[in-house]
Amino acid sequence: MLIRATAIVCAVRAHGEHGAIARLLTPEDGLLPGYVRGGHSRAMRPVLLPGNLVSAEFRARSEEQLAGLTVELAHSRAGLFAEPLPAAAIEWVTALTAVTLPEGLPYPRLHGALDGVLAAIEAAPSARGWAGALVRYELLLLSELGFGLDLASCAASGATEDLAWVSPKSGQAVSREAGAPYAGRLLPLPPFLLEGGEAEWGEIRQALRLTGFFLDRDLLAGPRASVLDARERLTARIARLAGG
Repeated sequence: MLIRATAIVCAVRAHGEHGAIARLLTPEDGLLPGYVRGGHSRAMRPVLLPGNLVSAEFRARSEEQLAGLTVELAHSRAGLFAEPLPAAAIEWVTALTAVTLPEGLPYPRLHGALDGVLAAIEAAPSARGWAGALVRYELLLLSELGFGLDLASCAASGATEDLAWVSPKSGQAVSREAGAPYAGRLLPLPPFLLEGGEAEWGEIRQALRLTGFFLDRDLLAGPRASVLDARERLTARIARLAGG
């Protein structure tokens, strides 16, 4: 096996005294693991940082063998880790990708979306400029893995206008009128997820609550649940920034 690609670093763990196993998201081959000789060294740690783009080469004698991996830095986002909120966002979105995607299956839409989220975090002057993209990435990941939400029409009436809620049971939108008697049991649907544009802080928090419910229920049960600690750090920092 020989694969060369520009890939996104999603997770790294030490292996042995100096090595590391990295999991990278590639455009055409999906999430791939590889062993990096010296990957835990001082020189390689800034390269194998979640969110970085690297030129990667995977080599293995068979598809069943853990590939040897060599990397060169293509684009660094190390500077963002000096800022608590961008750092928390990168930590969460890359960790989510690493623990949920099956290895070796192509997810080109997710690769493009993740690259877009990371670029938005890097470019936007405030979290309001990238939080919406992060939530939409979570929605896309749910959809790509078979747990997509249906936000096109009302589950009760079929209406496509004035959708204000999401049913936690079915994952389908509910109109304001149909959902009014059950509002306490429904999840708010922030308008920006339907209409686009930049969201207000209250909408961002509603959106994170919405996607968080389905991620927790459908994708992050059992051993994977530990990754939710990264999401809690992100949502707590957004809550403080939003003033509540």
